[in-house]
Amino acid sequence: MPATAVPNNVLDLIGNTPMVQLTGFDTGPCELFLKLENQNPGGSIKDRMAVAMIRAAENKGLLKPGGTIVEATAGNTGLGLALVAAARGYHLILVIPDKMSAEKIAHLRAFGCEIHLTRSDVGSDHGDYYINLAATITAKGKDFYNVNQFGNPANPLAHETTTGPEIWEQLDHRVDAVVCGVGSGGTLTGLSRFFARVHPKTELVLADPDGSALAGYVTTGHAGPQGAYAVEGIGQSCIPAIADLSHVRKAYSIPDRESFETARALLRDFGVMGGSSSGCLLAAALRYCREQTEPKRVVTFVCDTGNKYLSKMFSDYWMLDQGYIEMPRTGDLRELLTRRYETGALITVSPEDPLLTAFQRMRVADVSQVPVIEDGRPVGILDESDLLFAVHADESRFRLPVRTAMTSKLETVPVCASLETVVGVLDRGLVALVMDSNRFLGLITRSDLLAHLRRRLR
Repeated sequence: MPATAVPNNVLDLIGNTPMVQLTGFDTGPCELFLKLENQNPGGSIKDRMAVAMIRAAENKGLLKPGGTIVEATAGNTGLGLALVAAARGYHLILVIPDKMSAEKIAHLRAFGCEIHLTRSDVGSDHGDYYINLAATITAKGKDFYNVNQFGNPANPLAHETTTGPEIWEQLDHRVDAVVCGVGSGGTLTGLSRFFARVHPKTELVLADPDGSALAGYVTTGHAGPQGAYAVEGIGQSCIPAIADLSHVRKAYSIPDRESFETARALLRDFGVMGGSSSGCLLAAALRYCREQTEPKRVVTFVCDTGNKYLSKMFSDYWMLDQGYIEMPRTGDLRELLTRRYETGALITVSPEDPLLTAFQRMRVADVSQVPVIEDGRPVGILDESDLLFAVHADESRFRLPVRTAMTSKLETVPVCASLETVVGVLDRGLVALVMDSNRFLGLITRSDLLAHLRRRLR
């Protein structure tokens, strides 16, 4: 399509993503480049293979007009397929592991997809394993087509014919290494085939979440130590059918904490918002670059947009709850306060705010109660029960001030109080408001205490 032509189909916008050199990070003697696959219309590199696999199915007569597509996905392939399904009039059924971010699932529901959440804690031999469940659903439906990205030859072909050539041209035929992850294996396999043909000296480097088995196959020839990991979209317990690791010469196992911290640094220090797999790839690429003794030109990917991880990796509260950010050691109840009043992180209302304001703030913050603050001091608590009792008979009462419905009987505890004291307050169905002399610090709920105890377990 000529550069001046305006496409009339969103699928024509897939591919030809920009390349940018990473600056401001320690890359050793190397130049490190990022291929911004988050600029695809569906927000990820998976758009490329989604459109390729559907076109291949159409050409083979496997997918009829108005038909139903079924796929097992960690989210981004689903979004790519949803994009294609919307543009070409297909119904889409997706099977998604239950560890995926809420933003991905909400995005897919907005496309009108049928979502089946399944367990993320089972192995590939279990019936609820997402790939197996997708096959089961396909078998039960009439004219259902299972895309099966993990075994579909159109997947790696998409990267062999588009992603690889784009990298090669954008870097003026000078590419020493490409750092890649494996979800389905399509990207790595396609790039391996392309560079084996045009420049066999280009090294393929695997970035793998710590807990995935794949790095072990590269380094020892056997599956690596397996465990749980929170990075989404890459890593497997076994080698996918289409994944060819034979050209990979180096592999790095990246802990979740390092992946998340690197992705957050990429946004904070470079202005690019990538997802958790992008953090894993960049962390591995930085390790590789720093190990080199001579200059090399290295490429990795921003696989998808970080907008899908705002409630997880980019949330300080989620990072704290998961133990990826350490609370300051104070030896008192401040260690339980992930949302402090003095920092503005704690959602509050005033006695004169309308009940509707309190309700909206509770909904936005996803909390069930808010402290009522006047002149910097707590004067009440308003929870969902208080709200419901106040407005159930007449919704116009949402306009009444908070003071008409709040609970004024407060249970305050000094910051030096014991956990047993806090448990006693919570056991009476109350929340503990933590005070440092006359200064209000925050409140402790059952959820806060449970999260604190879980962090101590690590």
